[in-house]
Amino acid sequence: MTPFSLQQYLSLEQREHGLDPALARLIFGISDACAMIGSKVRSGALAGVLGLAGTENVQGEDQKKLDVISNDIFVEAVARTASVSGMVSEEVDHVIRVPDELPVGPYLICFDPLDGSSNIDINVSIGSIFSILPAPRITHDVSDADFLQPGRNILAAGYCIYGPQTQLVLTLGRSLVMFTRDPATGTFRLTREEVKVSESAKEFAINMSNQRFWEPAVQRYVSELLQGAEGPRAKNYNMRWIAAMVAEVHRILQRGGIFMYPRDSRNPDRPGKLRLMYEAAPMAKIMETAGGAATNGLQPILDIVPQGIHERVAVFLGAKEEVTRVTEYHKAK
Repeated sequence: MTPFSLQQYLSLEQREHGLDPALARLIFGISDACAMIGSKVRSGALAGVLGLAGTENVQGEDQKKLDVISNDIFVEAVARTASVSGMVSEEVDHVIRVPDELPVGPYLICFDPLDGSSNIDINVSIGSIFSILPAPRITHDVSDADFLQPGRNILAAGYCIYGPQTQLVLTLGRSLVMFTRDPATGTFRLTREEVKVSESAKEFAINMSNQRFWEPAVQRYVSELLQGAEGPRAKNYNMRWIAAMVAEVHRILQRGGIFMYPRDSRNPDRPGKLRLMYEAAPMAKIMETAGGAATNGLQPILDIVPQGIHERVAVFLGAKEEVTRVTEYHKAK
């Protein structure tokens, strides 16, 4: 039998679990955006979408042409669902309001329209990340403050990975499921249900070139992993580093592991590199739903109340046993 399409899955969720039709519309709108972005990614140089756009985002990072294109696609696809009152994007300084001529809805969405921009021009897997929050006010006049909610408030989260296959990973809070885009029909079809992460791991992902800047807790933890079977962990570990959070998390969901992006001494006033609201929190929601863990080294990422829409955090996520250990080392300092 042909696997469920995303639309059929959402319809079933409405019937059996009372999924709000407005939320279903929003998720389907996100899938449309991902399909369009995936098409742009596949076309690459043929469509003239590679290279720098000549602009910077709010973090002062050079924007790729596909960053800008993907953001525009996401904003338009989400706004026309009539399900949101506002949006937050990595590529835009403040909240994005729904145009006055379009209706608003009971949700807010945070997204990174194209994660892993450094990999765009070298044809390595990249993706889009999103999380959906309840809107405190259903209005065209949303503000940054409306979005400053802890990750525990997330109603749905997911990502789309653009690699050899285009896959959409989604949680509505109860379980984690994966959809694969059928290239013949353009339809996302359910290919994995009840995705779980092993509690233990034999792989870790971290940028070792930054080792000299890490805090002592991270130095200690990674040193133990590198000692392998002869060290205190009594087993050998493999290291992986793709430099795209979507790809790192996707690998962990498929075969286990831990991903780390710690704070470091190069920017002592900055609590981390990754953005809380549209990178760390949705991935933490995904990981906890799959039985894993995600902390900033001291507390669960989903418990953090953001102070700003572009706030940064340190991230340790994946196998619960490993995340617990490195978190304990931070707390012991």
